[in-house]
Amino acid sequence: MAASSTFVVGSLVWTEDPEEAWIDGVVEEVNDEEIKINCTSGKMVVAKTSSVYPKDAEFPSSGVDDMTKLAYLHEPGVLQNLRCRYDMNEIYTYTGNILIAVNPFRRLPHLYDSQTMEQYKGAAFGELSPHPFAVADSAYRLMINEGISQSILVSGESGAGKTESTKMLMCYLAYMGGRTGTEGRSVEQKVLESNPVLEAFGNAKTVRNNNSSRFGKFVELQFDERGRISGAAVRTYLLERSRVCQVSDPERNYHCFYMLCAAPDEDIEKYKLGNSRTFHYLNQSNCYELDGVDESKEYLSTRRAMEVVGISSEEQDAIFRVVAAILHLGNIEFAKGEEADSSEPKDDKSRFHLKTAAELFMCDEKSLEDSLCKRVIVTRDESITKWLDPDAASLSRDALAKIVYSRLFDWIVNKINNSIGQDLNSKFIIGVLDIYGFESFKTNSFEQFCINLTNEKLQQHFNQHVFKMEQEEYTKEEIDWSYIEFIDNQDILDLLEKKPGGIIALLDEACMFPRSTYETFAEKLYQTFKDHKRFSKPKLSRTDFTICHYAGDVTYQTELFLDKNKDYVVPEHQALLSASRCHFVPGLFPPLPEESSKSSKFSSIGSRFKQQLQALLETLSATEPHYIRCVKPNNVLKPAIFENSNVLQQLRCGGVMEAIRISCAGFPTRKTFNEFLNRFHILAPNILDASSDEVAACKKLLEKVNLKGYQVGKTKVFLRAGQMAELDALRTEVLGRSASIIQRKVRTYFCRKSFILLRFSAIHIQTLCRGQNARHQYERMRREAACVNIQKNSRTYLARKAYSNLRSSAISFQTGIRGMAARNELWFRKQTRAAIVIQTQCRRYLARLHYLKLKKAAIVTQCAWRVKVAHRELRKLKMAAKETGALQAAKSQLEKEVEELTWHLQQEKQMRADLEEAKTQENAKLQSALEENAKLQSALAEMQQQFQETKALLIKEQEAAKRVAEQVPVIQGDPVVQEVPEVPVIQGVPVVQEVPVGQEVSVVQEVPVVKDVSVIDQDMMNNLTAENQQLKALVSSLEKKIDETERKFEETNKLSEERLKQASDAESKMIDLKTAMQRLEEKLSDMQTEDQIMRHELKNSASRKMSGNSSMKAIQPLENGHHEPQSSAPVKKFGISDSILRRSQIEQQQENVDALIQCVTKNLGFSQEKPVAAFTIYKCLLHWRSFEVEKTSVFDRLIQMIGSAIENQDNNSHMVYWLSTTSTLLFLLQRSLKAAQKPPQPTSFFGRMTQGFRSSPSSSNIQVDAVRQVEAKYPALLFKQQLSAYVETFYGIIRDNFKKDLSPLLTSCIEAPKISQGTDLPPSSQPSSPPSSLPSSPWNDIIKNLNGQLSTLKENFVPRVLIQKIFTQLFSYINVQLFNSLLLHRECCTFSNGEYVKSGLDELELWCSHAEDEYAGSAWNELKHTREAVVFLVIHQKTRISYDEITNDLCPVLSVQQLYRICTLYGDENYDTPSVSPDVISSMKVIMTYDSNDDDTNSFLLDDNSSIPFSIDEISGALDVKEFSDVKPAAELLENPDFQFLQE
Repeated sequence: MAASSTFVVGSLVWTEDPEEAWIDGVVEEVNDEEIKINCTSGKMVVAKTSSVYPKDAEFPSSGVDDMTKLAYLHEPGVLQNLRCRYDMNEIYTYTGNILIAVNPFRRLPHLYDSQTMEQYKGAAFGELSPHPFAVADSAYRLMINEGISQSILVSGESGAGKTESTKMLMCYLAYMGGRTGTEGRSVEQKVLESNPVLEAFGNAKTVRNNNSSRFGKFVELQFDERGRISGAAVRTYLLERSRVCQVSDPERNYHCFYMLCAAPDEDIEKYKLGNSRTFHYLNQSNCYELDGVDESKEYLSTRRAMEVVGISSEEQDAIFRVVAAILHLGNIEFAKGEEADSSEPKDDKSRFHLKTAAELFMCDEKSLEDSLCKRVIVTRDESITKWLDPDAASLSRDALAKIVYSRLFDWIVNKINNSIGQDLNSKFIIGVLDIYGFESFKTNSFEQFCINLTNEKLQQHFNQHVFKMEQEEYTKEEIDWSYIEFIDNQDILDLLEKKPGGIIALLDEACMFPRSTYETFAEKLYQTFKDHKRFSKPKLSRTDFTICHYAGDVTYQTELFLDKNKDYVVPEHQALLSASRCHFVPGLFPPLPEESSKSSKFSSIGSRFKQQLQALLETLSATEPHYIRCVKPNNVLKPAIFENSNVLQQLRCGGVMEAIRISCAGFPTRKTFNEFLNRFHILAPNILDASSDEVAACKKLLEKVNLKGYQVGKTKVFLRAGQMAELDALRTEVLGRSASIIQRKVRTYFCRKSFILLRFSAIHIQTLCRGQNARHQYERMRREAACVNIQKNSRTYLARKAYSNLRSSAISFQTGIRGMAARNELWFRKQTRAAIVIQTQCRRYLARLHYLKLKKAAIVTQCAWRVKVAHRELRKLKMAAKETGALQAAKSQLEKEVEELTWHLQQEKQMRADLEEAKTQENAKLQSALEENAKLQSALAEMQQQFQETKALLIKEQEAAKRVAEQVPVIQGDPVVQEVPEVPVIQGVPVVQEVPVGQEVSVVQEVPVVKDVSVIDQDMMNNLTAENQQLKALVSSLEKKIDETERKFEETNKLSEERLKQASDAESKMIDLKTAMQRLEEKLSDMQTEDQIMRHELKNSASRKMSGNSSMKAIQPLENGHHEPQSSAPVKKFGISDSILRRSQIEQQQENVDALIQCVTKNLGFSQEKPVAAFTIYKCLLHWRSFEVEKTSVFDRLIQMIGSAIENQDNNSHMVYWLSTTSTLLFLLQRSLKAAQKPPQPTSFFGRMTQGFRSSPSSSNIQVDAVRQVEAKYPALLFKQQLSAYVETFYGIIRDNFKKDLSPLLTSCIEAPKISQGTDLPPSSQPSSPPSSLPSSPWNDIIKNLNGQLSTLKENFVPRVLIQKIFTQLFSYINVQLFNSLLLHRECCTFSNGEYVKSGLDELELWCSHAEDEYAGSAWNELKHTREAVVFLVIHQKTRISYDEITNDLCPVLSVQQLYRICTLYGDENYDTPSVSPDVISSMKVIMTYDSNDDDTNSFLLDDNSSIPFSIDEISGALDVKEFSDVKPAAELLENPDFQFLQE
């Protein structure tokens, strides 16, 4: 490619350098085949044209994510791209479908979190930045969609990060297909948990890595038909056995040996271990410890990991017993024995370790010694025992140690597979191969030979895959590719493994002959492959050989090839360990089948390894492969160091350069039509202007430049190697001519500017001279005019002076005359004014006197009325104070006393009422008796008077009769008839008690004429006297009763006065308690503690509360908070009728609750911008006194009703309506409910009567305010907490629904829409129309969505504070999505896209201004990250901005990581403006390096905030109680007679 390139002076090129591999420079001179180059390092280099490569002048500073996009696909271009991306912490790069991973040697947590996994889930390969997650997702998608098993091959040298990459792949596959197992842990978790165990027994420190895997691992994840992980298996290859016995400095043996030596003291004592420096297998190297690794902690963590994977504690003890036995075996040294060629333990120390090893193996000590020092040779006739010399005994000891450790490792792998569980019926598999890379050291033995054989086989597989991908690319683009040559490495594979003449076959043949040595083996190789082009013999060695691998030449030492290739168990070792008393040790050496034991067929590690490798390749061939090549940037294992030579060697060893060579054999340069025209349209602008078809334009352009061998596909232009350099040379020539034209125009402009300046100066000088002459002429004329003016003014002054004197004399005379007349007039006016003032004062006094009288009367009247009104208000306030101002603590203290006083009061009232009734009856009786007595006395007086008159008349008649008798003689037999006047006669007196009051009794009747009259009626007199005495006795008894009644009345009055005095004292105590209550109310902080307690209880009892309520007891309040009506008299038991009445009341209240629930479930609308349902619920609860009861079910019913509203979460209008209703109801509860405090019971008669009225049903007719405070009990406080939780739930649902509506619109707003090029102008000259002018802008859809959301919230009258919080979080979500997209997608971080996003932000700002602060709030401030990023993108001259200006003025909110990400991703596809200067980038990198220890600072992405950003107090402060004064309740309930209280 370089040879076909044309270099001219000024061309940018790459040339080889012994230190940096490749350095760039500028061509200074071209002499045929030699080029003189001025390198950027400052030195001059002369190089041949064939070793020089062109450099891309337009190479982006941040590199490209896929190296197939490079303009020049060659070694220096690849190396430059990897280094640029590594400096930006972009450690992953594609080469087609191959992922190259450069180890950063630092933690990059933002690349591997769950958010990153979610981004790569389902994304097309290559759509996002390169990542192992993309490779794993591609494999998983191909497996699901096409039903083909997949494999991912992870390779690289030790320390390149293969194990970490494998873990990342496993994590992502677990994320996509994970499923919980039956034991609580998923299959993928078990696989990941097995890594620590395998690393402990299979990893060791090497020269290049502290934790190098010394075995190959193929993890096979098995999936079912639904794509879920159903099983897994771990396959291992070629454990490095020789490391157990031989360790080079400064490497270490396997980790488990050092962990066991640092075990706890009890384990050290049990296994008889000591310091690791005392064991032969460990002290061959001077490295015993690793930096930052605590072996004792690693030992304990390894044992925990073994427990996790299913290895019991007994098996763990057995495993470490075997490991300790291997260490003791290594310390057994041998010396010559008594017999010839015999051996025995050297000293007591060796015998101690021999005895300890036998104890740990639980075998016989003598048998162990014999197995190490003797060999039994079995012949046809007999068995011969042969002694081994000390060297052979040492080899036998090492062979035992290696075979035991190898079998132990295989047992652990099998145990892990059994623990994980394999699915033999799995549908598909995804295999992850973590294999060692190509190795070439100073000393390369049999292990390196096998490792490189593996890499050769995998490289062949890799080359076939790459060539296949190239063929698919060419076929897809429909271009001719049949003549592309593909070079295979089959000749190397034949050299290594071909039968019967391959190296492995010759090695197996040499191992089968006892007398073969490594010298004879090497000689055999020299003779067999002396003419092979891939095989050679070093000049300075007799036993080494060199093989030319695809990655370079490797020289192998054959000294240990034969020993390491032998794979058999010594029969003595097999018999010894099979007879062990420990059940674990014989399990490592299962008995061989009889036919296998009798067979004489030889088995070798090379053959077995070749079989495993063939099986692996068959597995890979049956799957769709994916490749990850891990690269170690430096050998010191430190971050920010990139060694070109080291990386280049690894790229060659990893086959990346081979893949590039395959690409270069075809069409290495591939450009889309748009990119090709943007870069080379200046070569043929007329052709581009005349054609609107990009394909035709590209063909015409290539034909015009006379380029041969290219291909034009369906979407891309394919160029041969070197053709890109030719086009760039032509482009440079055109640009040079254009530069000359620009220089000519610029020089013309400067000359013309100088001429115009000179002409302007001459004109200016002329103007100044002419102005000076004019000024002199003007001065002369001004002087002449001044002289004339002075003369005129002098003459004027003299004339004016004479006139002034005459005028002043006249004025003085006139002044005196007028002054006298004015003084006279003034005196008259003063007199008149004084009279008026006197009259005014008199009238004012009279009017004021009348006004004061009226004012006094009005004030007196007002005071009297105000006193009356104040007394009325005072009574109301006292009632309200008694109703709301009591305390819980005072109530609990006075409750018993009030009950006793109430009972005594009822008794006293009953007694008093009885006394009053008796007194009234007695008074009535006494009054009637007194009236009867008075009537009787009057009748008696009349009777006495009549009696006296009758007596006097009788006396007169008697005297008359005597006189007549004396005068007239008596005639017997015939009475004398004479008329006598009628005399009234008293016949009887009625009983006083039987005479009704007010009835007149006639006591005098007509008396018949007395014909025969006696002188005196003595009986009548006696009767009258007796009756009079009875009347007197009756009157005296009545007087006594009256006196006794008055005495009892006076005693009752005294007792009542004492009781009233006690009541007044109790009332004064109540006033004192009210004062204490006011002081306690100041301690409002206790309410916060109560709120926390109630919230905790709410969480614990929410599930129980939602179930049915328990039955109420008779003594507790009725359902829904209604109380039984109480009377002032003691409660009486009425039996069956009382219980029936109570049940009817409960049923009535239950019906009322049902009616309320059925009504408010509907959308009742709004009244006075307030939800009718919330106000109706509050009024009903307040009237029913549900807040003040200890137990009720109405709150549970309401919570169930509100919870059922959440089922329709997708209906935003429904959710917004319930958010408005629940938030308003929560506000009313917040303003009404107080802490659970018991008010003091009033002790006065008036207070008790007031409480009786409050508790009676008739008290519901009292008018109350719209919102008033009540004392809440636990159910009410619990209901408030549950209602608060539902408000937060409705808010979260509405916010998430709004985010879902915005999410697809934001996806369209992330990147500016592509506009096809017009037919009149080239792409670079087309004026870009503003993004907002596009026909269907997603930003307009966002504005419409926001308007719709705001309209929905306004229509439902949601509190403004909640609207502000919703839009604040929505704008925060928009900020997170836009900003993260800018930082994750390079195509979004451009100048044109910045203008597009800026126009959208302007529309959002305009929307915020229209929405006003009462709805939008601080939403606009949430976009600060995106606004600052967009401001940076649309700045034209970024190179002139310093770091301080960026961080302090332009982007003060953005972090250094975010700024660095934007600066490195920035690109300008229209104007090619550069990003910030390299100094600014360097400053950012320095600051990032200082902060690299902090993991949090490495994350540059924003997180979405999904918390609840408001509290109950904010809702309470957003509304006003006065706004509910005119709210109307539900009209449906007003028709129910039980809800007539809602109209009040």
